[in-house]
Amino acid sequence: MLSDDRRARRFLDLTGLTPEVLRARIAHREIQLAVLDFLCAHEPDLVAAAESLEIEPAAIAAARESLAR
Repeated sequence: MLSDDRRARRFLDLTGLTPEVLRARIAHREIQLAVLDFLCAHEPDLVAAAESLEIEPAAIAAARESLAR
């Protein structure tokens, strides 16, 4: 998430989080869901993240759905 400067800045601007808070609280469900919501809301971000993680975009979307329950 933070490795791409444009994507990271947009995410941080939209959420009001700081990189420090994101790193410190990434284990919290609400932060994970915020990240996944952000990625799933914009297909280019979703695809780029999936490529970076070497997984299918659908796996990210499925993780988001699972956390949202």
